Amino acid sequence: IDEIEALSSIYGEDWCVVDEDEKIYCIKINDCLDQPKWTLCLQVILPPGYPTAEPPIYQLNAPWLQGQDYMELANSLEEIYVQNLGESILYLWVEKIREVLIEKAQSSDPEPHIKKTSEEVDEDDGDDFILDYQPVQEDPVKMLNYITSESQEVDEELPSIHHGNPITDRRSTFQAHLAPVVTPRQVKQVLEKLYENKKIASATHNIYAYRIYCEDKQTFLQDCEDDGETAAGGRLLHLMQILNVHNVLVVVSRWYGGILLGPDRFKHINNCARNVLVE
Repeated sequence: IDEIEALSSIYGEDWCVVDEDEKIYCIKINDCLDQPKWTLCLQVILPPGYPTAEPPIYQLNAPWLQGQDYMELANSLEEIYVQNLGESILYLWVEKIREVLIEKAQSSDPEPHIKKTSEEVDEDDGDDFILDYQPVQEDPVKMLNYITSESQEVDEELPSIHHGNPITDRRSTFQAHLAPVVTPRQVKQVLEKLYENKKIASATHNIYAYRIYCEDKQTFLQDCEDDGETAAGGRLLHLMQILNVHNVLVVVSRWYGGILLGPDRFKHINNCARNVLVE
C-alpha cells in the first residue's frame, strides 16, 4: 500500500487506479520530450503474494511494441524482478521502461508508425469518408509469430470457433468469436482462420485477448491486442480475469458505422465477450 501511495504521488496524473479491490493499476510512460514520440502503457495486477512471494502480473501496451521489442522489454522487467526478489519493484520497472523510450527517442529509430487510431480521434471524419476509406491493416497474427516460431513445429488441430450474436448500435456492429486454445500456436491458427473471412478481415478493429493456464509452471500465459481501439484489449483481458476463464481466446470484431459511440463502445465490446463466454 505504501508503494502504491508513493507511486501515485510521484507520477500524478500518469498513474491510474483501474480497480482498487483487485489491485489493478495502469501507468502511462513516455520519453520525457515536450511532445513525446514514444509512449507506453504499463498495466499491473498485484497478486496477494506480492512483493514477498509473487511477481506482479503485467501487460505492456503500445501500438508500436511487438516482436523483438516486446521480448527484450519483457526480459528486462523479469530480470529486475529476479534481481530484487521479495522487494517492491514497480518504480524500477517504470524507470526501466522510461529509459528504453528515451533511448528510442535519442537513437535513429524512426518514429512509431501507428496503424490505426481509436474512434475518439476520428471526430472530423464524415460518413462517406469512412465508407470509402479502409485503413491499411497490419495483420495482428504477425504479432504472434515471435511467440510461436521457436516452439515445436507440430501441426496442432485447429480449435472449433464459436461466433456470438452481433450487437448493433448507431450503425456500428460488434461481434465476438471464441475458441478453446491451449498453446500460442493455436491462438495464431484461430486468428489466421478468422482473417480468412473477408468480413472479419475488413472490420475496423479486431480486438482480442487470450489466457492459457500452464499446468507445469502453474502460471498463466496471457496477452491481448487493441488493434487500434485504445485499451480495449486490456479491458477484454481484465474481463476474462474477473470471470476466471482460461484456455480460451476471445476476439471482438467492430465495424464502425460513421457515428461516434464514445464510452458505449467499450460496454458493447465487453457485453459481446461476456455473452459468448457465458454461452
